[in-house]
Amino acid sequence: MSEFSIGTLEETVLIILLMKEESHSVEVAQVYEKHVGQTISIPAIHVVLKRLEKKGLVKSRMGDPTPERGGKRKKIYQGTPQGYKVASDIQERRQQMWSEVPKPSLNYAII
Repeated sequence: MSEFSIGTLEETVLIILLMKEESHSVEVAQVYEKHVGQTISIPAIHVVLKRLEKKGLVKSRMGDPTPERGGKRKKIYQGTPQGYKVASDIQERRQQMWSEVPKPSLNYAII
């Protein structure tokens, strides 16, 4: 079991980073919107990425300058092996819990 406790938003952002080899914050926000169906601000993504990086679940580097950004460089993020382990542990615990949920019956009417 992992020693880290991460929130749902942190978990979602971590999984998004694990989906690709590397991403920048705008890409993370776009994938978040696609999969979650809600928008998220870039500053909110930055806060989450900093927390994940501080915990060692994500690492970053500065990308090359681009003309589209007026010569500015993007910060590129990627999940770490420890980040993968934490996300995998969460998935396993959830799967175990779901395996103990009774199949839908009169108690859980599907609407």
